[in-house]
Amino acid sequence: MVHTAAGAPKRWLDVGTGHGHFPHDAKKILPDTEFDGLDITEGVHIGQKEGRIGSAYQGHFVELAQEIAGQYDVISMYHYLEHTLDPGKEIAAAHTALPIGGYLSIELPDPESTWRRLLGRWWTPWLQPQHLHMMPLGNLRTRLEDLGFTVVAEQRGEPHIPTDAISAVLLRVSAATIGGEDLAWRPAPPPRWRTILRKTAFIASIPFALTALIIDRVSAPLGRDRGLSNAYRVLAQRTA
Repeated sequence: MVHTAAGAPKRWLDVGTGHGHFPHDAKKILPDTEFDGLDITEGVHIGQKEGRIGSAYQGHFVELAQEIAGQYDVISMYHYLEHTLDPGKEIAAAHTALPIGGYLSIELPDPESTWRRLLGRWWTPWLQPQHLHMMPLGNLRTRLEDLGFTVVAEQRGEPHIPTDAISAVLLRVSAATIGGEDLAWRPAPPPRWRTILRKTAFIASIPFALTALIIDRVSAPLGRDRGLSNAYRVLAQRTA
């Protein structure tokens, strides 16, 4: 959790907040920090209505950055940049919005992870077409420094989400059984035999799914301690 030089941050903006679940949980650790949220969806207003965030901004961060400039000690982007059309512009907008000394906290899937190499195309964080960009840590660090940030902390273990093996099994079974007929943009439903085949395949895959689930749970400590993490986190301070 981020602490400024003066202690806990006073105001924190979570970009891509969805319904505001992260600010809600973070508030338990930083009760004196005011958490606001920004998102392109109506979910941000739901989060405000349900008390998970204070102020709610609906829209594109790049377009709103100048309006909120200087108001926040910390801006977070957790599993947000990979969904954007131009991550560089989003980071530049954070530079605009933060004062000198402010912090930017970013969490992303790690395309250099061991899980990615092991699972290849079945590695869930590819998540196309939702994920448009996959940024190696070194590339992000360079972009931050070019824009006037100084990276003060990096984590490659703590952000790990232990779902790689189980998700790969489910993706593989789904790809093998859905076929071309059952696509959202095709009006005709799949033939009955394919529906039966799919259900049978998923039932038959249960032992493999349970094994994968155990692998995820057992390997989670390795993900945090020995480089198997599927995500990374960077904390950068605006210094120029």
